[in-house]
Amino acid sequence: MAKEIKITVTDSEYKALEYDIYTPQTWVENFTKVKANKCKTQIITKLTEHCNANSIQIAVGEDAQITQAYDLGVIETAKERTDALASGPE
Repeated sequence: MAKEIKITVTDSEYKALEYDIYTPQTWVENFTKVKANKCKTQIITKLTEHCNANSIQIAVGEDAQITQAYDLGVIETAKERTDALASGPE
């Protein structure tokens, strides 16, 4: 399922972006997709290492592998990691 991410900038901020970027919307979309692909690669690498070390069958397909990484606790969201650090040791 696709997710929509919205941001709001002031007219001045948009004009400033237009000074340097051909189309700000396209730049934001491209930046987000590149970042997502880098994260996806990191997640799949961690999952593969975990599954190999523990003789676990890896899921088929990138979407399934990312879900499996969360389900197995191989990864957590940045929010979960940050909140855990803020709450201190248990």
